[in-house]
Amino acid sequence: MRRIVINMQNSLFCNAIADTLSRSGNELEPYTIDSPDKVVDECKWIAPYALLMEVTGHTPWLLSERLKIRDAVKAQDPDCKIVFIVDENAEKAIAKQVKQAKKDGLIDQFIYGSISASYIADIVDCL
Repeated sequence: MRRIVINMQNSLFCNAIADTLSRSGNELEPYTIDSPDKVVDECKWIAPYALLMEVTGHTPWLLSERLKIRDAVKAQDPDCKIVFIVDENAEKAIAKQVKQAKKDGLIDQFIYGSISASYIADIVDCL
């Protein structure tokens, strides 16, 4: 069973993703963390296969803050896959920055928020 940590501002979407991951048949075990401040500490004991984090234009969900969390998680677990989720319609400029982070090798994958939760489950399974 691969553990997946999810940290998102939108709790409704977060719970939908967690539910879909657990029911996907891909042996994924989701853990939702409500506060970005808790992500690094929680990842120490969860030892996730992947960390999914939402990026927005507001603190504490800014790209720069997410990259700091990414650095701390990778320092303790270099094999953890990092996936950013961004709303490409509401956050066009940020979506471009997130895409660039993928091109620069800073993250393993990015996902637009407009896709279905089941598609997210399949992307995570294929990381």
